[in-house]
Amino acid sequence: MAGKLMHAVRYTNCGGGPSDLKYVEVPVPTPKEDEVLIKVEAASISPIDWVIQQGGLTPLLPRVLPQIPGTDVAGEVVDVGSGVKNVKAGDKVIAMTGFFNGGGLAEFVVAKANLTVIRPLEVSAAEGAGIPSAGLMAHQALTDSAGLKLDGTGKPTNILITNASESVGNYAIQLAKLGNAHVTATCAPEHIDLAKSLGADEVVDQTTPDGQALKSPSGKKYDIVIHWGEPTSWSAFEPHLASNGKIFDIKPTPSSIKAYALKKLTFSKKELIPVILSCKAENMDFLAKLVKEGKVKTVIDSKYSLSNPEDAWAKNAENKIFGKIILEP
Repeated sequence: MAGKLMHAVRYTNCGGGPSDLKYVEVPVPTPKEDEVLIKVEAASISPIDWVIQQGGLTPLLPRVLPQIPGTDVAGEVVDVGSGVKNVKAGDKVIAMTGFFNGGGLAEFVVAKANLTVIRPLEVSAAEGAGIPSAGLMAHQALTDSAGLKLDGTGKPTNILITNASESVGNYAIQLAKLGNAHVTATCAPEHIDLAKSLGADEVVDQTTPDGQALKSPSGKKYDIVIHWGEPTSWSAFEPHLASNGKIFDIKPTPSSIKAYALKKLTFSKKELIPVILSCKAENMDFLAKLVKEGKVKTVIDSKYSLSNPEDAWAKNAENKIFGKIILEP
């Protein structure tokens, strides 16, 4: 498709708002040897996309300007590089492009073949597009980091999930319940019933004193905390942790990394452990199959047209959503 044009959403500077996103024509990208070209059927955006556009990760991200944001897509393969063996033209797929590359908010996108998996026919494009970054982070924090067994064969576990309104929290609640855990979640008051519908055993209004104190309504001590909320001091967590409780911080800050180092130095059984996303295709495939089987669902907050991205971007910035924001060409 060399020489052809497509529509895409992009911004040219950091620090602006929704109005800085423009719907423009740009060349269709060409896949390299280890890449696939995907006709996008749905893409999702995440809070980190807003942070990147605001310059919150400068100078690391965005790598180049102008930038086409978005990392999580679902669509149909239209071309593959010479070294690609796992998918072919015509396959329906889910893919993650990575935060360094972006490119998801477009009619076509290139993705690495090793981060592209077949999408089951039972999983819609919108559902598939919601899986990659949020689902992978929840899965990694609970399994690779916390050691939870999702087949329910592990010992009884009490888990706290903060800011469960957002998509990572949505997936984390459902995955934790597959692991037969008792789940306490914090979220905005308007989302309490939704969090319960995903399986949370206890839900605390995060705007109340008990919610801000991270206190379990039943007084349970937490074996595992999946922390996806605002930066929180160790002193807020510590009284509610079991004797060997672990906090897995998905939004690590310099202070949380300092707390991690300090607990290591003092040989404390209670720890705060930063978690950095490591994308694995086999985990994305596993999550897609769970969605296919109805064991996990992608919660969709709202859908927007790719040609009018401003409202979607503004809603993403408000941080008051429950689930994924989806854009469709």
